[in-house]
Amino acid sequence: MTPAIRLPGADGSIAEHRMREPKQWPRPADPPRSRVAYAAAHVAADPLGDNALGAPSAVDWEGTLAFRRHLWSHGLGVAEAMDTAQRGMGLDWAATRELIRRSSAEARSVGGRVAAGAGTDHLPARVADLDAVLAGYEEQIRVVEDAEAQVILMASRQMAALGRGPEDYHKVYGTLLGQVREPVILHWLGPMFDPALAGYWGSEDIERASESLLALMREHAAKVDGVKVSLLDADHEVRLRAELPEGVRLYTGDDFHYPELIKGGGGSHSDALLGIFAAIAPAASAALHALDNGDEAGYDAAFDPTVPLARHLFTAPTYYYKTGIAFLAWLSGHQPGFTMVGGLHGGRGIVHLSRAFRLADEAGLLPDPELAAARMNSLLDVAGVAR
Repeated sequence: MTPAIRLPGADGSIAEHRMREPKQWPRPADPPRSRVAYAAAHVAADPLGDNALGAPSAVDWEGTLAFRRHLWSHGLGVAEAMDTAQRGMGLDWAATRELIRRSSAEARSVGGRVAAGAGTDHLPARVADLDAVLAGYEEQIRVVEDAEAQVILMASRQMAALGRGPEDYHKVYGTLLGQVREPVILHWLGPMFDPALAGYWGSEDIERASESLLALMREHAAKVDGVKVSLLDADHEVRLRAELPEGVRLYTGDDFHYPELIKGGGGSHSDALLGIFAAIAPAASAALHALDNGDEAGYDAAFDPTVPLARHLFTAPTYYYKTGIAFLAWLSGHQPGFTMVGGLHGGRGIVHLSRAFRLADEAGLLPDPELAAARMNSLLDVAGVAR
């Protein structure tokens, strides 16, 4: 019999949850064919490292790379050094450089797909001008290209602070797109993920910002593989992807509506670059392979139970979703402890984490119920929850 565990609820009650039998997810022989899919992966912190707020990042490299091998084993690509890996929220540039280097080398050794974020987070919060932003991007792009990973041009807080309109964005991004060796993935991260990125692409108005982005991509289509859009607005995403230049992909970053956006309709669909895929990799893989086979019922059966979990993990303040991703990796045995660089494991409370536990179990995403229950009980004890 699977274990039962007593979990606190938002109303202050304590209720028993009987865990389900572990679901046996298949391991595919190959990546999915009909969609390109990346999981934006987190980093495992060194349990013996001083990962306090503001301290240099101490990463558990073996645990971090083992988690990426887990993602590749399910046929997913890894989107490396993105916001899920705590860029701008605890992961410093020295650790980021090493992460990109190590992860890219590991990808080559196992035949996995990897793309990595290049941004400006190593610069001071305030820089003099757009030339400084451009130089910051160029430095990080060199690191990614030297590692032989695909470049993801991450949204930049410094760019958002200095950009006064579309022309400023086109100046910086146009120069970068003229320099990169291979087509890149652009990145539109909404303010719900990072408030400092409000008004990106030169306007607070989403339609004007979209026109700015589209104009950039039309001018440089040969150097744009796709654009990751993380605005949590499914209707806007459908409109935007209909206007993309031929051959340019829309990688959904919508962790609320991904099943419908990836499935698509009317001859149009989104590919995927999602933080939630790090938490639901076996289900995401099963869904995408079902889609390859024209099995929409199998696609829905794999994905639908994950949506309540995703919406819970990404609830406001959305930028703390990373805490839930690391928490579920710990419950699943992918890392030895529930610690995060920068102390971000404190980003969510025990009631939130308890509901995440329940929803992950209901979706069949806890492979070892005994281990998950033991770890959850230890966390409840530390939190002082009387059961």
